[in-house]
Amino acid sequence: MPPYRRSLESGGAILGSVFVLAALVIIWIARLSQGRDLYVSELGAAGQPTAHWFEGALLLIVAGGSLIAYSVRGIRSRFAVLAFWAPAVSLWIGCGFFLIASQVTCTSGCPLPVGASFTWQDFIHTVVAVLAFAAACLGMLQVSFAAGHRSLARFSLAAGIAVAVIAGAGGILSLAQFQADFGSRLELAATTIALGWLLVLGLMTALSPAPSRAPTIVDLEDSLSVG
Repeated sequence: MPPYRRSLESGGAILGSVFVLAALVIIWIARLSQGRDLYVSELGAAGQPTAHWFEGALLLIVAGGSLIAYSVRGIRSRFAVLAFWAPAVSLWIGCGFFLIASQVTCTSGCPLPVGASFTWQDFIHTVVAVLAFAAACLGMLQVSFAAGHRSLARFSLAAGIAVAVIAGAGGILSLAQFQADFGSRLELAATTIALGWLLVLGLMTALSPAPSRAPTIVDLEDSLSVG
């Protein structure tokens, strides 16, 4: 890879990490400003004072995640079942769903889209939010079994398991309408871990040394002529 292209990719990964960090800070500030427990999606509900901040945070995730995905497009999983597409594709898919979620927010209170409280707006937002998390977890799992990235793979496996378990538990509590306050804290924790993983992925990719280039026939000829 030419040095200038490597520099551009590293710069893009760092910029993407900055966007993701900014989104995480915005989400936490918006969440703490409410003075009560609520699910992250409710920050963007119509009428909420944090609605525009929530939209901005999701758009930052979309932009940052897309930049990071481009920088890691060369990473591949070792296992065929996880190698149908690159982790970058999973990240881009997740970013696409987050883009939809930023524009189609839930209604006030973010009720579950079932029964008398059903609305297409809540249904669309809930589905795309779940799919975005699923795509992110798939990307983590794919990176967990990437060749040549041992430390990143271990970190990705731990983060993927944590996000899947914590977000799953929060979702179950939400569906059961039981301990919703605790469930919202679990969702915030899962969101934090997922964005933290994306942030670290971008930084580790940007700061990792450029892959060595295999010698070509021209290189061998040049070395022989010098000798």
